[in-house]
Amino acid sequence: MIRVKLLLSICILVVISTDIFAQRRVKNSDDKEDVYKSFTSIGLTTNTNSGILGGVVFRKSNAVSGTLFGKNQYQYMAVELVNVRHPKELAQTFNTGARFIFGKQNYLFVLRPEYGREITLFNRHEDEGISISAIVAAGPSLGFEKPYMIQKQLTGGKVINAPVRIDPNNTTTDPYEGFVGVGSFFSGFGQSKVVPGLHIKTALSFELSAFRDNVTGVEIGFLAEAFTRKIEIMGYAENRSFYPSGFITLYFGSKK
Repeated sequence: MIRVKLLLSICILVVISTDIFAQRRVKNSDDKEDVYKSFTSIGLTTNTNSGILGGVVFRKSNAVSGTLFGKNQYQYMAVELVNVRHPKELAQTFNTGARFIFGKQNYLFVLRPEYGREITLFNRHEDEGISISAIVAAGPSLGFEKPYMIQKQLTGGKVINAPVRIDPNNTTTDPYEGFVGVGSFFSGFGQSKVVPGLHIKTALSFELSAFRDNVTGVEIGFLAEAFTRKIEIMGYAENRSFYPSGFITLYFGSKK
């Protein structure tokens, strides 16, 4: 809920700044606009289905011939790697002192290659103002369902890493029997399952660069993603196959 309010607040601020910039643009219509052939950047992203750091993004835009509605257009390509969380996830402390997420069965990491179009709505004039673009992109989603590993102590004292196996219909078996801690993050990747899907996103990109050949900006938008089956993230909560989200990406790069 806090992340949703943060997204809405930023969107309102951006709309206000856009209006101010549009007014300045009218006053400076004779200034020289910045027009570039390509943009390359890398960024950090957060969204309403993730923690503070949701993942990383590599994005590249190349100019294409012709205009759309009189605006410059670019071929937009990007690759995202993000961690998707269940809204019921809550870290807590076990009686051994170890912190873990009760009921969590799997992580969901998603690799999203995407292709689309970026349309320049407003260009920077000289070294002032901001550049604003609209983005529409879509592509496949590769979901990696990685087991949430815990450490269990066996009879005899040996400690092993084991995935959490939760069957809500089985009340006689304790999935946390012998629990002594959380397993290494890197353990369990060999047991990951790949779940394919599709996604589409729409966004506004605000370039705030202080130097004309550098790119510093923010991408704000919404994404809808669907997988071929439900992703079993939590054992004691309802899981789903469709994940809508709002997102913010802070990116840095160069243009030429």
